[in-house]
Amino acid sequence: MLKMKSNLSHLFLPLSVMALLIIINLIKGADYFTISLVNGALYGNIPNILFGASELVILSIGMTLVTAASQGQDISIGVSATITSAVFVWFVLHAGEVTLLTIVAGFLLSCVAGLATGAFNGILVSIFKVQPMVASLILFTGGRSIAFMIDGKLSPILANDISNKIGTVIPGVPIQTPIILTVIFIAIVAIVLKTTNLRLYVESVGINRNAARLNGINPKKIIFLTFLIMGVCTAVAGFIAVNKAGRHDSVNLLKLIMMDAILAVAIGGNSLIGGKFSVTGSIIGAYTIEMLNRTLLRLEIEPAMIKVFKAVFIIILMIIASPVVRAYAKKTLDGIGNRSFSLSPLRVSGAESAVEKED
Repeated sequence: MLKMKSNLSHLFLPLSVMALLIIINLIKGADYFTISLVNGALYGNIPNILFGASELVILSIGMTLVTAASQGQDISIGVSATITSAVFVWFVLHAGEVTLLTIVAGFLLSCVAGLATGAFNGILVSIFKVQPMVASLILFTGGRSIAFMIDGKLSPILANDISNKIGTVIPGVPIQTPIILTVIFIAIVAIVLKTTNLRLYVESVGINRNAARLNGINPKKIIFLTFLIMGVCTAVAGFIAVNKAGRHDSVNLLKLIMMDAILAVAIGGNSLIGGKFSVTGSIIGAYTIEMLNRTLLRLEIEPAMIKVFKAVFIIILMIIASPVVRAYAKKTLDGIGNRSFSLSPLRVSGAESAVEKED
């Protein structure tokens, strides 16, 4: 019962923000939930949000684990995804005939590249004890140049039917492929967290590394593992993003997505200094951010001003979610509860005295 209450409290903020955005959109137009079938695919505000947030959801999951274990954030995730997707495109374009086997092999190779970038950051953080944001700053600074060199200093195009289907829809399936891939990835993560001790180990290391070590958990291995998982997340996100775009742009692909991923973790009720985490909260947070972006566009705010409105919204959100405000709200609610509890005995004693007088 207590665990369920804790989970609901973590999800209160992202669900509240999402509900507020839905209300705003419904005021703007009652057709917000309208979904239509166009060229064999479902289109509408909700499918568009699910489609647009695919990469952010996947990266937010990895960021959640890294934050929980290392007590810091990986700011190189967008760059890492650019490198892994560059490897994928390079392999596909040099493999000759493009087949499903070629795409799968290219994806697996990009996962290896993702593991390499994750290992690089993980070694710096777990072994050399470099602060995660500083460690990932190296790839953040030079990673896009690496991707640019892999591309051959060009912007290669994925001109094949299989990539088109991965980036849009498979004939006969009305749901966009990136949405399906995202759901599959979420399901795999859920199974891993349910059937292994990964959650326990990550939270233990994030809460108290010394205590975790005394209980037989190796903090270095757990932190390193979370960065490896983050590497795989970047490979999956890069794979989806490049197939969506149909070409590889080493300069702009998933640019600055790390800020939205960190924000999704925070909106999801997770602490940015490690410890207990909620993957569900981060996923809802990611979809909330995508909904916010599309809401601002729907309100006909100029693209140049969207970042300003988004920044103001985030500031308000972070103040509401801050420990100071939470502590004050909890203290206020506890005070109200204690006053009502203390008043009830007085009423009872008053009633008893009245009865005694009558007797």
